[in-house]
Amino acid sequence: MSSHQPIKIVDLFAGPGGLGEGFSSYNDGRSFEIMVSAEMDAAAHSTLRLRAFYRALKKHNPAALEDYYEFCNTDGMVAPHLRRGRREWILAEHEAQRIELGTADGNRRLDELLVGLDGEKPWVLIGGPPCQAYSLVGRARNRGKSDYRAEDDHRHFLYREYLRIIQKKRPAVFVMENVKGILSSKVGDEAIFPRILQDLADPDKALGERSSGPKYRICSLVTDDIYETGAGPESIDPGNFIIRAENYGIPQARHRVILLGVSEEFADDALGRHRLHPASEPGPFIEDVIGNLPRLRSTLTRVKDDPHAWARVVLGHLDELHRELRASSRTDPALASSLEIVRNSFTGGHLSSGRLRMRKMYDLGKTGNQDLDRWYLDNRLDVWLNHEARGHMSSDLRRYVYASVFAKVKGYSPKGHQEFDLPGLAPDHKNWESGKFSDRFRVQMEGGPSTTITSHISKDGHYFIHYDPNQCRSLTVREAARLQTFPDNYFFLGNRTQQFHQVGNAVPPLLARQIAEVVDRVINSKSRGRAQVVSRQGLLFPS
Repeated sequence: MSSHQPIKIVDLFAGPGGLGEGFSSYNDGRSFEIMVSAEMDAAAHSTLRLRAFYRALKKHNPAALEDYYEFCNTDGMVAPHLRRGRREWILAEHEAQRIELGTADGNRRLDELLVGLDGEKPWVLIGGPPCQAYSLVGRARNRGKSDYRAEDDHRHFLYREYLRIIQKKRPAVFVMENVKGILSSKVGDEAIFPRILQDLADPDKALGERSSGPKYRICSLVTDDIYETGAGPESIDPGNFIIRAENYGIPQARHRVILLGVSEEFADDALGRHRLHPASEPGPFIEDVIGNLPRLRSTLTRVKDDPHAWARVVLGHLDELHRELRASSRTDPALASSLEIVRNSFTGGHLSSGRLRMRKMYDLGKTGNQDLDRWYLDNRLDVWLNHEARGHMSSDLRRYVYASVFAKVKGYSPKGHQEFDLPGLAPDHKNWESGKFSDRFRVQMEGGPSTTITSHISKDGHYFIHYDPNQCRSLTVREAARLQTFPDNYFFLGNRTQQFHQVGNAVPPLLARQIAEVVDRVINSKSRGRAQVVSRQGLLFPS
């Protein structure tokens, strides 16, 4: 296929657009082009539309990119001034649609937008149905509801909206992402994952339609496993559909189920071409990606921000923790010494707490990897976007500073009541000593990938404590976005809770970019080979 004819992409349940960003950025946008992206959440849709605007300007009217950067760089600006990019804004509004799939109106609107897909040219469907019904946390929450029945939870069956488009429009390839919990989720006594595989492999049969098109082979992206219609669930290992992002150059231990569905028309040529290439060496690690961002301090909740008052609170906690540790029966001279050193050298009170648009003052943000720097950094940005620390209660500041010092000394984050055993560290939680909440407070450790950035980061930062005691805070939206591999010029809209939620639910764009390379290879394997350049971290940056 000519590089002048990019393959059309339809992105369902798009969130802020992580999957779409990976596909649309691959091969400098020459291989894939997003036709429609659908998302029902208002804040995520705003982010999605703004990013579509950026791509439209970059592709069709680069001279008008100032409309985008003016919006990013200007304090208080709530929408772009369309001085030169009005046409591209209209294109972005057509691409990024606020649609609730599964409703009659939402399905009708989507069908109207996809009229141009006639099956004669290969196109690709991507996306991930909402995961709340499948996630372990969501299922535990549902079990606590006396009237909850999985059979009545429509979220279990939203994948059928995805399936409906496959059956009607026959993409050459589809990519469907979800949480690991989908592998063990049940509706009634029936495991949902084998049913999903069977339905996706034969969408006509699944929807009770007359056989009218090719079936699909569901490929693992990390092994040679392929599920074909008619095969029993025991024919494949469900675990082989899990992608461990840290093995593919992503600075985050994110483990997700990602299915690659290939039409039978392309399946024979896909054999041997459907696997990702693992990184050649470990990394990048968390400190590579966020360690050179502007250092911030947190703030105190429910009071007017005062850096000196904040610093006095943290220093008071350090003094008390040091005294209490020395007076306790626990002998831990290394930890006591480190608490004293941090207290005597504490510099957090001189730091900013950040802003939605934080002015750049120094040449910061580099990762030590030229490929990653080209991906993340943008010299047209005068600000750091979405880099603003949250406020925390004094009691949480005590836990955060203790945990971060403990982690530096011990090489691991403290757990539960046995290691949060000094006065004032235990939360007011009746089940705290049961062991069920031992990871409630967790430092993101240097020297490895972060833990999974989840949507729960929108509720509190306890599981995402920064490793630097002087900053004494949880991660910012920008730090979470970098761990998800969003470029720095990706502006997340909505309030901060909504921004965190978008980042936590997204697919890492640099992982999606590697999946895009696989899809490109599968679709175009008959007509041309593709060269790839793999950076030392294993990330795909096509030449």
